[in-house]
Amino acid sequence: MGTVALAAKITHVPSMYLSELPGPRQGTRQDAIDGHVEIGRRCRALGVDTLVVFDTHWLVNASYHVNCAPHFQGVYTSNELPHFISNMAYEAPGNTALGRVLAEACREAGVETLAHDATTLAPEYGTLVPLRYMNPDRHFRVISVSALCMAHYLDDSARLGWAMRRAVEERYDGTVAFLASGSLSHRFAQNGLAPEYAFRVWSPFLEQLDATVVRMWREARWAEFCAMLPEYASKGHGEGFMHDTAMLLGALGWSAYDAPAEVVTPYFGASGTGQINAVFPVTPQDGSAVPAAVASAARDHSPVSRRL
Repeated sequence: MGTVALAAKITHVPSMYLSELPGPRQGTRQDAIDGHVEIGRRCRALGVDTLVVFDTHWLVNASYHVNCAPHFQGVYTSNELPHFISNMAYEAPGNTALGRVLAEACREAGVETLAHDATTLAPEYGTLVPLRYMNPDRHFRVISVSALCMAHYLDDSARLGWAMRRAVEERYDGTVAFLASGSLSHRFAQNGLAPEYAFRVWSPFLEQLDATVVRMWREARWAEFCAMLPEYASKGHGEGFMHDTAMLLGALGWSAYDAPAEVVTPYFGASGTGQINAVFPVTPQDGSAVPAAVASAARDHSPVSRRL
């Protein structure tokens, strides 16, 4: 029935919003903004009707959660970085029907997931920043999925991604994009040093680690990357413990995925963190409920939690 037409790992650095405003940072994140605009353009060309965002700024302590309110509108200030994002207006239509279907499919796959449509819950900036540049005219409907998972296993996140893809393909009459919204390494500059690290990565180790990962993505070395993801999430300070990445790769087939990533916005440093916009081509995968590659994530890496 439905189609997952595009998948991407994307940045949501708040300095993108700051880059719009008059001042010393104006224009400094135009490359990241242009990357978002290009991904939005591709989604339009592919007929995407809904953006499903795996948001590493939505912190949850139990279950996975899907924000599928019928409409999102408000004015947002970041509690984390209020001097970067302050009074940012947003508006987008939601997709309640699809959100319910996604959550149901995840539960059937053994991953406890709840859909929230009658809610006052607002999206976090891991969703709002990409929407600002990909969806300024409210062309796409939007669903936000919790991906800052404090007591969750990466193998569950991989199965969640796979279940969501199957739900789209088997139960939804439409076209969807999956966006993993989060950084690579996410070690912020120590307090007082942020200005010095505005365009840098915190340490040479993390920068080289990220560079190796990006090279693996471009060379389609997915089996190797999936095997190292739990340790990378921990030792590389992965944002949201890399649950967004596990969700995205689960949807693509986990270690059986075989396409090289396309870098849209080259890797860059931001306040100590490592960032990128990269498109992961969607390829046909085993149509079983839980293919062997995704199921093996549980055997190979369980238990995988934020405590590694």
